Amino acid sequence: MDAPKSHAIAVAQGVAVIDDVDQNLATLDGLVASAAEQGADVVVTPELFATGYAPDRAWKHDGAAIRVALAAIARSHGIGLVASSVDTVGPAHHISASFFSPEGEELSRVHKRHLFGGVEQEYMTPAAAYGEPVNWNGTSWGVGICYDVEFPEFARSLSVAGADILLVPTAVPRVEEGIEGLGDAWHYSATQISTLQVPARALENGVVIAYANQCGPGFTGRSCIATPFGHNAVLLSDGPGVSVAQVRTEAIARSRIINSYLFDLGSQS
Repeated sequence: MDAPKSHAIAVAQGVAVIDDVDQNLATLDGLVASAAEQGADVVVTPELFATGYAPDRAWKHDGAAIRVALAAIARSHGIGLVASSVDTVGPAHHISASFFSPEGEELSRVHKRHLFGGVEQEYMTPAAAYGEPVNWNGTSWGVGICYDVEFPEFARSLSVAGADILLVPTAVPRVEEGIEGLGDAWHYSATQISTLQVPARALENGVVIAYANQCGPGFTGRSCIATPFGHNAVLLSDGPGVSVAQVRTEAIARSRIINSYLFDLGSQS
C-alpha cells in the first residue's frame, strides 16, 4: 500500500504590466522564488501574467517563447509551476495554462474552455473539452483557467476523471453590483468567487483547488487554496503575495468518505 502523500502548494499573485513581457517574467520569477523559499512543491500563478491580462493583445506575443522562459523559471527554482500563456494553433489563439515540472518539463498544457466577456470571445478560441488530469509526484492533478471554475461541470469533470487537486490560474476583474434598496443579500462582489464559489466547488467534488489571481488596479486579488471540507486554507488579500498550504492526500480521501458525492453520483446514475 502506498504511503500517504503530502504536497506543499502555493498560490502567487502580483501586478502585471500589459505588453511588458520582460518585466512580468521578472516579477513572476520573484514570486516563484518566494514560493520555493517557503518550501512549496508547486506554485500556481495568474492567468496571462507574462503578457498582462489583455486578450486583444496577448496573442501578439510569442507564446512558445514565453513557455520556454516559464520552464526555465521552474527549473531555476526547482519547483513545479503552473503558468498561463497564449497557445496559437493554426489560426486559433487559445488562453492556455501549462504545468511544468521542477526540471522544466511541460507535463500538461490545457486550453480555456469557457471564455469570459466579449474581448476574450472575439480574440480567443475556446477549448472543445476540459483537459485531462496528469499524474505527478504520486498524485493526480487537473488544470483549468479562470472562468472554467465558475461552471460546476469543470470541477466535476476533472474529479470524475480522477483528479485530486485542481490548479487554476485566473484574472478576475473587480465587480461590485447591487440592487438599490434591497440590502446586502442583493449585492454581488466578484470576491465571492474566492470566498464562496471556489470552496463550494472543492467541497462538492472532494478536491483541493489552488486558485491564483492577478491583483492591483481592476483585479480582486484574493488568491486562495480551498480544501475539500469547503474552507479556504489560504486566502490572500488584494495586494501582491505568496502563500503555501500543506495538502495531505489522506485528508482528501477522508473528505470523500464524509461527503460521498462522487461515489453516490456514479452509483445512482
